[in-house]
Amino acid sequence: MSQPVASSGPVTLTASDASTASTSPAASVAPARGRGARSALRTVQVLLAVFFAVASALPKLIAHPSATDTFADMGWGDAGMYAIGVLELAGATALLIPLLQSVAATALSALMVGAFVVQLTSFDGDNAATPVILLVPLLLIAWARRGHHAELRRLVRSRRA
Repeated sequence: MSQPVASSGPVTLTASDASTASTSPAASVAPARGRGARSALRTVQVLLAVFFAVASALPKLIAHPSATDTFADMGWGDAGMYAIGVLELAGATALLIPLLQSVAATALSALMVGAFVVQLTSFDGDNAATPVILLVPLLLIAWARRGHHAELRRLVRSRRA
């Protein structure tokens, strides 16, 4: 193995230097890290989708007594309960569709901000931490998948034309 040489002039790489650089441990770790981060993000998306569909939307859509009582206490009634349930289910579904992931995470984030405000105003802050805890990974997903916004915009514009 050769020793690094200090040089005051420009450095040029030969083909053999490039081949050894691409097989170095640092070069092979970077793609694996990116793949691991994408897998972790996808896992978080699936877990959030399951949470929003099963634990949050389903009780509202089947009119579980806990949901009907909560929405009655707020004065929103059944219409508000079903509307929020449909929005949560739509967001959960869209979190699993690659083109809609960022938009879904953004929309669910807005829903969580609303839930936080409702928890503070209608329920004296009881369970106010739950929407904030959900907001963090949703914002991470929205930011990490932000490249899909341009693709979605292009697709929508091409359908209009």
